[in-house]
Amino acid sequence: MTIKTDMLVYKNFINGAWTESSNDEYIESINPANKNEIIGYVQKSTKEDLNQAVAAAKTAQVAWRNLSGAARGDFLYKVANILEANLNEIAETMTREMGKPLPEAKGETARGVAILRYYAGEGMRKVGDVIPSTDSEGLMFTTRTALGVVGVITPWNFPVAIPIWKMAPALIYGNTVILKPASEAVVTAAKVIECFEKAGFPAGVINMVTGSGSVIGQGIIDHQDINGITFTGSDQVGKQVGKGALARGAKYQLEMGGKNPVIVVEDADLDLAVEATISGGLRSTGQKCTATSRVIVQSSVYDTFKDKLLAEVKKIRVGDGLRAETWMGPCASESQLNTVLSYVEKGKAEGATLLYGGNRVEDEELENGFYVQPTIFENVAPDMAIAQEEIFGPVLVLIKVNTIEEALDVANDSQFGLSASIFTTNIAIVLSFIREMEAGLVRINAESAGVELQAPFGGMKQSSSHSREQGQAAIEFFTSIKTVFVKG
Repeated sequence: MTIKTDMLVYKNFINGAWTESSNDEYIESINPANKNEIIGYVQKSTKEDLNQAVAAAKTAQVAWRNLSGAARGDFLYKVANILEANLNEIAETMTREMGKPLPEAKGETARGVAILRYYAGEGMRKVGDVIPSTDSEGLMFTTRTALGVVGVITPWNFPVAIPIWKMAPALIYGNTVILKPASEAVVTAAKVIECFEKAGFPAGVINMVTGSGSVIGQGIIDHQDINGITFTGSDQVGKQVGKGALARGAKYQLEMGGKNPVIVVEDADLDLAVEATISGGLRSTGQKCTATSRVIVQSSVYDTFKDKLLAEVKKIRVGDGLRAETWMGPCASESQLNTVLSYVEKGKAEGATLLYGGNRVEDEELENGFYVQPTIFENVAPDMAIAQEEIFGPVLVLIKVNTIEEALDVANDSQFGLSASIFTTNIAIVLSFIREMEAGLVRINAESAGVELQAPFGGMKQSSSHSREQGQAAIEFFTSIKTVFVKG
């Protein structure tokens, strides 16, 4: 590929230095709002580059592990302050690289700051318990030890928050890190790694290697010196990660998406339910693993809810995320746009009724971007592809039900179980929903796409490997328990 001389090449970060790849192959990072704008070039690295990063991480891990938790926390506090000082630049880069509206990008970057400060504090919290021993002269207790080198494989939809919520706990608990960001979001990831560099992290503690999933991602899966892998992405790739890690005895953590329902009960505040359905399903162009995609509405309020929903969706302004008037940006890539449009065609072919949207945005100013209209289907059967498969786009499917029991059956009729929400004022229904809903995150009178950094996050069924991220639950993956018995 011929590189424009005025464009920046974003290198790998290995052993404390920005390092050129062992080959001369590069990937363009383009603006999804304007495919003619190149944000920068990222290296299409080789396994040799990955091997260098792993060797550096392995060498650095013992000294990093032997620092006190408070000392490791001080490094994270420094990163948080640097990230906060560069918040506007990083957020704008995110918007230009993957299309998210600027206010959302700023909010995500601020969340990254908060995550770093939260885990910096973890360095001063307990890591074990004293356990009674049957030997009256003995002392028995537990402590925790780091896994070692951790491979971090992250998607493009949250290019600041997801890498940080994986890297920060890995680091505070004494691990070293190899980050492999999605190619569509490498420039943003590089700017995050620059914050770690400026904070003075010891060489080799944090590394970033860019490139294809088939080379660098697979290399992380197969590498004998990588002790744990944390992955967020599609269920197909996640299962490959799990199989590969299991085959060589590495620890793995997978978050693999969802097909998240919202249930609207006849006694619900319909205006609130509409607002939350739109926010949960269409913000970030529906490109969230926790995004609402199935809207299950009790028949007695179905028509009223539908009319309110349509009226509000028609007000949505689609456009470049850097523009103040934009509510919904483009799909992150041409591939993702084509995926969304293909599911629209599937829905129509299966007999669902397209109520609104379903096409590329017809606007001369937007013709070079990957824009799609917010889309609503009705007359959707629960077994249709658009009601079962993750679309990862701004597509809502309306499903009419008669009873709460039917609503719960439909909501649970999915291979996924990440998040779910319900709108009702009936406490008995709320309790039934909490008890019966097969999802790792359930929310009452709130959108499905809300995740708080101090709370455990993860799914059931095919949405995860049944582990949990974020909050103090993160210690369970990034460390191993060591039981100690002492006798004088």
